[in-house]
Parts: sequence; structure tokens; C-alpha cells
Amino acid sequence: MSSVDTFGSKGTLEVGGKAYEIFRLSAVEGAERLPYSLKILAENLLRTEDGANITADHVRALASWDPDAQPDTEIQFTPARVIMQDFTGVPCVVDLATMREAVAELGGDPKRINPLAPAEMVIDHSVQIDVAGRADAFARNVEFEYERNHERYQFLRWGQTAFDDFKVVPPGTGIVHQVNIEYLARTIMTREVEVDGQSVLRAYPDTCVGTDSHTTMVNGLGVLGWGVGGIEAEAAMLGQPVSMLIPRVVGFKLAGSIPAGVTATDVVLTITQMLRQHGVVGKFVEFYGAGVAQVPLANRATIGNMSPEFGSTAAIFPIDDVTLDYLRLTGRSDEQLALVEAYAKEQGLWLDPSSESYVEPKFSEYLELDLGTVVPSIAGPKRPQDRIELSNAKSAFARDLPAYAPEVIDSVDEAEKESFPASDSPSTHAQVRRTVPVTDSEGTQFDLFHGAVAIASITSCTNTSNPSVMLAAALLAKKAVEKGLTSKPWVKTSMAPGSQVVTNYYEKAGMWPYLEKLGFHLVGYGCATCIGNSGPLDEKISEAVNEHDLSVVSVLSGNRNFEGRINPDVKMNYLASPPLVIAYALAGTMEFDFESDPLGRDEAGNPIFLRDIWPSPEEVQATIDSSIDRGMFTKDYADVFTGDDRWRALETPEGDTFSWDSESTYVRKPPYFEGMGAQPEPVADIAGARVLAKLGDSVTTDHISPAGAIKADSPAGVYLAEHGIGRRDFNSYGSRRGNHEVMIRGTFANIRLKNQLLDGVEGGFTFNFVKNAQDTIYDAAQDYAAQGTPLVVLGGKEYGSGSSRDWAAKGTALLGVKAVITESFERIHRSNLIGMGVLPLQFPAGENAGSLGLDGTETFDIAGITELNEGTTPSTVRVTAAKADGSVVEFDAVVRIDTPGEADYYRNGGILQYVLRSLVA
Repeated sequence: MSSVDTFGSKGTLEVGGKAYEIFRLSAVEGAERLPYSLKILAENLLRTEDGANITADHVRALASWDPDAQPDTEIQFTPARVIMQDFTGVPCVVDLATMREAVAELGGDPKRINPLAPAEMVIDHSVQIDVAGRADAFARNVEFEYERNHERYQFLRWGQTAFDDFKVVPPGTGIVHQVNIEYLARTIMTREVEVDGQSVLRAYPDTCVGTDSHTTMVNGLGVLGWGVGGIEAEAAMLGQPVSMLIPRVVGFKLAGSIPAGVTATDVVLTITQMLRQHGVVGKFVEFYGAGVAQVPLANRATIGNMSPEFGSTAAIFPIDDVTLDYLRLTGRSDEQLALVEAYAKEQGLWLDPSSESYVEPKFSEYLELDLGTVVPSIAGPKRPQDRIELSNAKSAFARDLPAYAPEVIDSVDEAEKESFPASDSPSTHAQVRRTVPVTDSEGTQFDLFHGAVAIASITSCTNTSNPSVMLAAALLAKKAVEKGLTSKPWVKTSMAPGSQVVTNYYEKAGMWPYLEKLGFHLVGYGCATCIGNSGPLDEKISEAVNEHDLSVVSVLSGNRNFEGRINPDVKMNYLASPPLVIAYALAGTMEFDFESDPLGRDEAGNPIFLRDIWPSPEEVQATIDSSIDRGMFTKDYADVFTGDDRWRALETPEGDTFSWDSESTYVRKPPYFEGMGAQPEPVADIAGARVLAKLGDSVTTDHISPAGAIKADSPAGVYLAEHGIGRRDFNSYGSRRGNHEVMIRGTFANIRLKNQLLDGVEGGFTFNFVKNAQDTIYDAAQDYAAQGTPLVVLGGKEYGSGSSRDWAAKGTALLGVKAVITESFERIHRSNLIGMGVLPLQFPAGENAGSLGLDGTETFDIAGITELNEGTTPSTVRVTAAKADGSVVEFDAVVRIDTPGEADYYRNGGILQYVLRSLVA
């Protein structure tokens, strides 16, 4: 709560007979010229000014923001609320429960550990597609979900009762980001606060941080928010502001309109490619211009959702009439609508480029897209930014296949080679079409081959919140069925909507029968395939794929397609719009040209092409208008926190502290606070460290963090088996995030991880210098720990890109890694490493492990970080790498502790230790 008002900004706004306390931006000179996103930050600083952590100088620095300057001013941003999904949220609640005990041990009151900002969790990541392509898929998958996650759900029910201001949206409701934009987001918040002994109703912009990187989806609603690690989210819940530098803001001008045949997914894949190529890591992206009014809210949300894929902190649209229309449609009250409009206009947050008073803000950098130039696209086979025009999809697959199927013969003509000049060896398998006969578990016979579409899944928040693409998919299914087309028998088809509203408008439009005819039955409401919960392939298909090393593919409407993420049997993964997911299920192969290859033939023998069944924009809009209404949202969200009979029937533990079950393999008390004193130990240099992993470029948090299925022969699988868990009940890494013992064993264990300490080996392996032999990363780390040997990780460019996963940092720290040295970091993972007491370092500019002659066999000393004990953060530290032959490589590594707040966290051994000591003190 603000206790200082240097600028006299505090005032009153009257709306609908109510008086709201607000902090006027007009009181600060220069604030009116700021981009929308920085105005939100400026109001945040005005409202939280306390004269110590947040001062008038911080406000002035923001108001006088120089768009051309590089970020160098630290501010403290206090989000209005925290939003979580269950994979990342369960560890948050585990940590809060552990902190309650630690506070008691240090002589404090356990109830001090309580969310000080509203915290909401949506359970959406635990549903797995065990059953698909049949009418009872949803019921069966929910049943399996509760069987597997009984302990976790009981724990979350305890958290909901033990902690104030913590709410849980039960399973089977929807995807966190869609529930956020359809119900949880306020756009403008209100809260009763005590001022001079009196209760005052305060209004302020809705802002949030979330434990999922796609929290940015809410940017489409004018809400400034982004993904943070679970570690930072816990601190935010406990009242700690998020330390950040005032960012550069990229202005992205939208013009024109989307042409027929092009979807919002195509637009977002185009924007993703443009922004990733431009370089927006650590920056805000803000959309502006007259064209913004032509972008429907659902499309705005789809674009905002993909912010992590292009690397920006946020990708935001200002508030305008489109925002109000969406809030009205989704059931927000008239009182809320009036407040949003009045507040936004009063504070200069309302976008109306046609207004005489409109002043176009200055931006740090500028980009522009004419929506009319966008063409149908997909992205793959392993990164969201690798956009492929649909017309080139067949030849692009041929180009990329040899990397996944080395035996494929190069037989592409010169013309095709010229069409892909960046490719060293474009190839096709036309001459080596090695087919494998399969009889699946249902008795159906067919041939499998490289490029067979093994999974076609409409899933994830990116698209399922968008009626234009969801109803386009349904209409395409209807036309396909009417022409007699069917999905290929080897395709595992699934439909996981983002909320129950989707089911309602499918039913009202009469679309479910057509989708189900093609195998796209409802399998659950959740992230599913996009998070790696695609479930197993048919047993016979899986056997054939693995026995013959087939490179089969998945096509999904999600936002992530990193290697090893979607399914352990599937090597190549492509992102596509929902209608294209269905089209690929009909085609059955990636080696398909939709322009010239027919999907089938009608009764007269005439070819049926994709263009023959593609719905027109007018058809889609007419279906939207006739099948979606406000009542659907108000009905579905009327009792959103109540849950179904299964949820309500769960026995709920009681008490301020949690009673840990020593036999639990889901929820265990973590060791973060063991032996922790009231004062931190001095920071020490690192000596005699060994390299646990030497990694290349674009190593994502999917490569680092445990995700997906747990293999029986993995260290985590062995641990579960030793604790009496049958393989059928292993569940996923995500579901066991509350058990650090499982998660440590799955860190750096992605099946596609390439550790350069080993030659030609993929997966969670390393060279163990204690045993002088290949070993699992977990077992090697245990040997090093037994000897007291610290560890380092070497990496390349964009290290840690991907989801904001706390366990990528937690697992790294618990394995004994003390420093990570890379060419560059992605924003969230670098911050999370510091939050776990791991030192992030960068090679000198223009250098990398290869150019310095480092092969990972060296022993590392890192000197100079002890300057932190004197209250200063060194810009570089001296790294000395000693080789076995006695030679030495020395260099000055850049210290990536970027703010004083991060320095405090590192001195304390991590952000949670810092918060805990602050609360006790």
C-alpha cells in the first residue's frame, strides 16, 4: 500500500454512483507520452511509492523514458495478482507449506506465510489423452486423472482452505489462460484498502504474473502480465515486487485485414517469425495503429499467447471498444464495464487513433505487418518460429527428414534444392519409401512410413480460445464428412477445448457429430498434447515406430513443438491451425501438397481437394453469430470454483501446516531450507568444478526441465519402482512436480538432449569423471556430490528459451550446479537460476566454448563473485579452466546478475530464502 504521494496523484473517480480512489497519471509530467504498457508500470509505481524501495525518482525515470536508450534503470513492479496452472502451481504450494514450517523453526508465526495478492490456480495440465477417438474418451480420461492425481488434488484442496486469498479452479474446467481471459481477468481491479483508519475502494489496472509463460495471453485484454518462474510467483504472492529494468518497447503496427483462407493461427506464426528474427528478448511488444480496431479480441489473445515463442516479455494490446465488447460477451457486469471504460479514458489508457486528442506514442523500435500479406502456414519440425508456408510444407518436410531419418537417400532435383538454399542436403524418401505393415490393437491393417501423422490434436490455449479457428475446424469437418472423407487409421485424433464454452457452441451449432465422425472426440479440458500429455500411441504402432526407427510426426494446434516434448515416439512436430490439424488427419502424412494432392475422391471418382472443403470467412462468421452468446459464459462460470462430484468428494486435510506423508511419491517436503540460519553465509568463489553437461545452441527449458512421460529405465522410473509404483501408475513428470526426488532425476533427461561430453548419444547422459565412464546425469551428480565437487554447465546461444519452468532452475540447483556459462540466456530462465542460487555467466562477447578451446573435460575455478559480500555486483569474474595436460584456458565471464534485487537473492542463496529471512526479521 502506498504511504507516500510525492506527485499528489491520489484522487477520486466517480463511476455509476461509486467513488474509487485512483492515482492519476496526469500528475506526472511526461507520462501522457508513454506507450500504453509503460503507463501501466507508471501507475503501479505511483500507487506503491513508499519512499524506500519505490521512490519518486523511479517514477520520474519512467515518465522521462528515453525510447532509444538501453535498459539500465531498475524498478520494482508489484503485480495485482498471481495466476498458476497445476504443474507449476503445485510446487508453489509445496514451497509455501514448507516455508510455514521454516518460519516456525526460526521463531516466527507460520500464518505470516500467506498470499498478500490474490492467487488463483487452474488445474489444467494433468489430464492425459489415454483414451481418444471414442465417445467415452472424456469420462475415461477424467477417471484416470483423478486416480493418478488423488494425492495432489487433496493437497491443493488443503491449500485452498489453509491459505487466504488462494482459489482453485478444479479439473475439467478449461485451460488456465482461457479461463483467465474469459473469467478471471478484471482489466481494471478494485480492492478495499485501509487508508488512515478508513476503508477505501481503490481502482487500478489489472496486472499479473503467472507460472506459465503463456500468461501473456491476457495481454490481448489490455492486462499487462507475463510468465515468471514458480519461484518468483511465490515471492509475488508474499508481497515481494518483481525486480525489473525499464524495458525497450517495440511498436508493432497492424494494417489491412486477414484474407480469405487465412486464419489467426497463420497470423500469429507470421508475427512469431518476424519478431524472433527482429530480436525482442527482454522487450515489451505493443500493438498500435488504426488496424488494431480490426483485430478481434480472440485474435489479440492468440497473438499475446505466443509472446514466449518470439521471446518478448509481453505482447500487449491497449483497451478499446473491442475490449469492452469482449468483456460484455463473456459475462462481466455492467458495473465492471463502466469502470473499465471510465478508468481507461481518465488515465489515457484508451486507444482511439481517430480521436483529435490521440497522440501516437514513441517506441524504441518499429515493425509493421499488412495482414493482407499473410498466407496459410505451419511451423516445425521442432521450433515455433520455424514457419513454413503451407504451399512449401511437402518439400520442407523432405528437406528436414534426413536429420531424423539418416538413411533417407538424397534424390531431390536441382530446382527443389534452389527453393531451399539454406539446406545442405534436401532429400526425399521417394526412392526409399520403406513401409512397415502394422495391424493395430483394433485389428485394422495399414502401412506406416516416415512422415506418417501419428497424432493430430486440437489442443492448447493458443487456438482453442478463438472461435474463428475452432468453428472453421468444425465446418471443415462437416464438409469432409459430407463428402465421405475419413481420418487415416494410424492417426491418433483428439479434441481438448480450452473451456466448456467451446463444447457449448459446438453443440449449439450442431458440429460435434461431424468432428466425432473424424475421431475428434472430446478428450478433456486442458493443455494435453501441447504439454506432452498426448498419451500413448496404439501399442502396435508404437512397437513398429521404435523397432523400425520411423520418423512419424504430430500436428497440433498448440504453441510448443520442441524436440521430445509431444510424445516419446514422435520425432517431428508441427504447429498448425485447428482446420489444418483436421486436414492433416485426413491426409495422414506430412508428405502432402494440399494444392495438388487430393484428400480423396467422391462417388463419381472426382478428386476432393482441401479448397473444396475449406469454409469461407462468411460461413465461419455466420456460425459464430448464431452459436455464441453471453449466456454461455455466465452459465459455465457461475460456480467455477465448486467443481464436480469427484472434486467435492475429496477428503481435505486440515490445519495451518501440512502433514507430510513420508510414503508419498507425489508431494514431499523439499530441502531448500534445511540448516538455514537467520543470516546468510558469505558468498564464496567456486573452485574445482566439473562440467555436468556441455550443450549447444537453443537448449530450451524443455531440454532441461522434466516433462512428459517417465520411462521405466530412467532414474525417475527406477525411483518410483523402488517405492512400489507400477509402471501404469508412473504418471507424468508434470504431475509429480511436488516431489523433488522425482524431478531431480528427470532434470536434463530429455530424450533429445545432446550432451557434447559424449559422442552421438542423446538423452540424459554425461561422462562421469569420478567413474571415468558414461553415466546418467543424475547418478553422476550424486557421485560428484559425495566428493564435494561443485558442477558447472556450458551452453550456447538462447540458453533456457521456452516455458518459464521453475524446475529447470530447481533441478539444476539440486543437482549441485553452481554456475551456468553460456553465450546468451532467455530472460525467465536466467532469473530463475539466480532465484535458486545458481550463478548465470556469459562468455566474453563473440566467444563461446568452441572458440575458447573448451571441450568440457576441464576443471573450473570461478573467482571474483565475492565482491557481492561488499554490496557490489562485479561486471565480470575470472574463469580458469585447467585441462588434464596441465594447460589452462582463462577468460573473463560476464556476470548476468542484472539488478540489485537479484544480487540480494543470490547473496541469500535464493529468492525464497531472502523472502523467508525478510518475513522473520
